[in-house]
Amino acid sequence: MKKSYKIDVDCANCANKMEDAANHTAGVKNAVVNFMMLKMNVEFEDGADPKTVMQEVRRNCKKVEDDCEIYC
Repeated sequence: MKKSYKIDVDCANCANKMEDAANHTAGVKNAVVNFMMLKMNVEFEDGADPKTVMQEVRRNCKKVEDDCEIYC
C-alpha cells in the first residue's frame, strides 16, 4: 500500500534526513521525500498498519530533525 503525506520541513538536507529515518523504520518498504512539493510518499510492507507505522516514522524523524512535521 502506498500513501502520500504532507510534511513541513525547512531545508533539503533536513528532508533527506527525514527520508533516511523513514526508510529505516520497521513496516516501511520505501519512503521518498519531495522537498519542493513538501510531500512524503510511503510504501508500506505487506500487512503493516499505516497509522501505527507512521507514528513510528514521525518519532524517528523528530529524532533527526526536531522541528519537522508529518501530517497524517
